[in-house]
Amino acid sequence: MADVVINGLIEGGKATTGAPFGPALGPLGVNIAGIVAEINDKTKAYEGIKVPVKVVVNPATKKYTVEIGSPPTSALILIEIHAQKGAKSKEESPGDITIEQVKKVASAKDEKLYGDMKSKVKQVLGTCKSMNVKCEGKDAREIIMKINSGEIKI
Repeated sequence: MADVVINGLIEGGKATTGAPFGPALGPLGVNIAGIVAEINDKTKAYEGIKVPVKVVVNPATKKYTVEIGSPPTSALILIEIHAQKGAKSKEESPGDITIEQVKKVASAKDEKLYGDMKSKVKQVLGTCKSMNVKCEGKDAREIIMKINSGEIKI
């Protein structure tokens, strides 16, 4: 029998035996509470952020694996600037992020972003721009130009 894959988006550390995993896991005869506990343990660092979770179960052996995906770049940026939401308008900025914080987000998203660290930082800055988050008090595009010119070293 083929493995069963169940995907869900769970707030870090807050999985329950309810939807989406409980009802899907019940018919497979696995320890739902054990799986939920493992999900919560693996996602507790992402408290307040919805994280993609994949549970793969072999129905014959009842063995399972829990895989935690990477939260969206925008969610990591909001954590760094201590904001709940992005800007409501183009005139408003939800906060300001430092280059070091941008590097931290780029490192956290390492497997999902492409290129070297300089490229990854610029990708995170692109997300900052779309969220209207300032970097070092400036528009994110200005910081990208300074990185491209070599004025800012990554």
